[in-house]
Amino acid sequence: MTMSLISGSGSDIDTLILAPKHIILEDFFQHWPSTFRDLSNADEITEMVIVPEAYVPIIKMEYRGVSLDVIFASLPTQTTIGPDFKLDDMTVLRGLDTNQMRSVNGVRCGEELQQSVPQIKSFRHALRAIKLWANRRGIYGAVFGYPGGIAWAIMVGRICQLYPYACGATVVSKFFNLMRKWNWPRPIMLKESGGGGPLNLPYWNPSHDHRARAHIMPVITPAVPQMCSTHSVSLSTMALMMSEFERADSIINSITTEGKPWNDLFQRHTFFTKNHKYYLAVHAICNTKLAHDQFSGLVKSKVRLLAKSIDEGQTNIKFAITYMDGFDRYHRCENEEQLDQVKQGQLQHRIDQEQVPKEDVQSSDGEWPKTIYTTSFYIGLTMPEGKYTYAFLYATQLIYIQTNSSRRARRHLTFLGQSPTLET
Repeated sequence: MTMSLISGSGSDIDTLILAPKHIILEDFFQHWPSTFRDLSNADEITEMVIVPEAYVPIIKMEYRGVSLDVIFASLPTQTTIGPDFKLDDMTVLRGLDTNQMRSVNGVRCGEELQQSVPQIKSFRHALRAIKLWANRRGIYGAVFGYPGGIAWAIMVGRICQLYPYACGATVVSKFFNLMRKWNWPRPIMLKESGGGGPLNLPYWNPSHDHRARAHIMPVITPAVPQMCSTHSVSLSTMALMMSEFERADSIINSITTEGKPWNDLFQRHTFFTKNHKYYLAVHAICNTKLAHDQFSGLVKSKVRLLAKSIDEGQTNIKFAITYMDGFDRYHRCENEEQLDQVKQGQLQHRIDQEQVPKEDVQSSDGEWPKTIYTTSFYIGLTMPEGKYTYAFLYATQLIYIQTNSSRRARRHLTFLGQSPTLET
């Protein structure tokens, strides 16, 4: 099953694989990637990142130039899955654990969302614009603490419900004003809570769940059981989004009253050029591509937690804001000294992707040169005046703790014959 509310340049395809009860999640992660590789030409798969520890266990891949997010669910009530199988019947969800319920809910939410908006054409036009704006402004992606695709779609859908006869441009113009003034943490919902449904499933209920009460910007999925799609939003990322909503609302006013061009709304972010004076960098480093694809995916899922720790700790750091993507680089090191320089984030040994050997073979300890794969993630820091030193010391300690917490992942990849490291 696939779900895509809109498509455009850079969009990915969310793909749900359903299996009968005798095939479990561990089987999927153990056998599916290698089977897919065996059935495909090697040059057709340019990326495959396996992240079983994610909030929604996922395989992110690029196949024939198309980005795919592949998730899996095993249905305990089904002995077979036919080609016309539907998830409309709630009874097929019986016995699913929390992780697989989240996986299944993505497709169900997409179908429910499209049924909840009064004019699907206006909704799609507006959503395309909002997602483009969010990507250009650097505030897209749940893994980094921002709303993901489904959350932005629900927010746009709510505006469509409030203005049922509006065209796409009007929905966009109303969107920023309402989001800027929204009384958070009042939730955005497309329909009233349906509770746990006939199966009495766990659902988003701040009255009885302390984790739900901790969500500061709740956007609730429409399909039962209803869940919060913005659980990863932090104090810092929310502050950035509020600032962006205000900026966009001001530009919209200028467009409607002064005739300014729409291009002003979609100007690129200034994360690295204006927003911050100080940054923390986290580098995921491996010496084979296979190990790096897996390890960088794990590190990517943890960067937001590092920023959240800085946010909620006594760091005297005002904001710790994650950048919404990582930067992949390739290096050729001739000796141990050059390798240490790469580990510190230096770029003088960087090479182009075309210079990377096609054979993904790990070099022995004494063999040089080595090809090193790195992915760098950045957290922008905003600090009060006069408190820099203490803040930096505390942040450095947090990163050290985060590095040590990845031992289990390092052991796992070492078992596969690799030895990745997380450097700061």
